[in-house]
Amino acid sequence: MIKKLEKPLLVTEPSLPRYEDYIDTIKKIWSTKWLTNQGVFHNDLECKIKNFLKVDYLTLFCNGHSALDCAIKQLRFTKEKWPKIGGEIITTPFTFVSTTHAISMNGFTPIFCDIKADDYTIDEDKIEGLITDKTVAIVCTHVYGFPCNVERISQLAKKHDLKVIYDAAHAFGVEVNGVPIGNFGDMSMFSFHATKVYNTIEGGALAYSNVALQNKLNLMRNFGILDTEEIASFGINAKMNEFQAAMGIENLKYVTKNIQNRKNAAQIYYKELSRIPGIKLVDLKQNIKYNYSYMPILIDEKCFGISRDQLYDKLTQYNIYPRKYFYPLISNTPIYKHPNTQNNIADYVAKSILCLPLFADIQKEDVEYVCKIINDISRNT
Repeated sequence: MIKKLEKPLLVTEPSLPRYEDYIDTIKKIWSTKWLTNQGVFHNDLECKIKNFLKVDYLTLFCNGHSALDCAIKQLRFTKEKWPKIGGEIITTPFTFVSTTHAISMNGFTPIFCDIKADDYTIDEDKIEGLITDKTVAIVCTHVYGFPCNVERISQLAKKHDLKVIYDAAHAFGVEVNGVPIGNFGDMSMFSFHATKVYNTIEGGALAYSNVALQNKLNLMRNFGILDTEEIASFGINAKMNEFQAAMGIENLKYVTKNIQNRKNAAQIYYKELSRIPGIKLVDLKQNIKYNYSYMPILIDEKCFGISRDQLYDKLTQYNIYPRKYFYPLISNTPIYKHPNTQNNIADYVAKSILCLPLFADIQKEDVEYVCKIINDISRNT
């Protein structure tokens, strides 16, 4: 009988810098009394992340959702084709609800496109069939850090004069054919939430190549205020504060090492779980540099012997807490459900996917333990 873990093993755990380093950094805030509004740490971090991601321009935000919200707002008011309200945006149903909320709460209708069974990203071959005279943009998610087919999506966007926004919340540090992921589409949103590969406690950013967006985004994240006597545009409060920025500066020193640690753990999962019938893993491609943001496994109930939900329940008995991520499927929720929506693959994946514990500081022994438990469950079903 395998004993359960004494301490809960969660699906993720935030990466933190050395306590002493962070304290030494934030001590400076007490002398300047500058807590927000593009302080020294904020501006320094904005430059550092831009360089790390190798993008042309980057704007920081207080969180990823605010960044995505502003991306849609900006394109909405800078593209003549876009109506003030209405219009459709093609997107994926297999994502965090923030993606869809940002579309809907800006007055647009999300049109859900099914996903691919091999990497869970939007099926680029099904996008064109959903394009109408109401379509204004495509909003795609790089799911679990697995990038969308950016080349094909770019071709479709140019053909139909559509904007492309990528939800790259999971994709910090990912590259396709040697090109950093933030260089695709009109804008890419990154999330720096505590659960991500790289975090600023909470936080987010937009990466883009159009310099004209820089001033507009700077204004938008600060109520549209140009100076003490002029409000130049519409805007919201979406600024990153100095404590977040300080955490980001310290965490950025470790992100390359942390991604390598994640890779090491993922390789153990791949080695051990690929042997178990009924478990499907995403095939990793040679032309992509991954960040190992999550460790998803797909459970084939008929072959594995029990369902995803049953496996989840059994793992919790051993103090292992994976996550049914993403579940429920966005297009199946009451506020977004539409009778004519067909997302058969996404529906199956949402009911069958399970993300196992994976984070920078996870111990090799814990990964091996999870694999051993899953293997034991498989053999005894």
